[in-house]
Amino acid sequence: MIITAELKTEGKLIATLIANPKEFKTGSRGFHGQGKIEIDGRRYQVQVQLVEIGSKKTTEEK
Repeated sequence: MIITAELKTEGKLIATLIANPKEFKTGSRGFHGQGKIEIDGRRYQVQVQLVEIGSKKTTEEK
């Protein structure tokens, strides 16, 4: 599964980020995406992160 995140200002689409599945260093699972966008002539670095609550493996599961 891939998550698509839309960034809007005043209802106008300014960027779309793709968040791919990721297993974080903490052991949690989720999605992460990043990119660079431009808003009114200024550039920004953007990240989106979704972490599944309760997805971190316990010591017994490792």
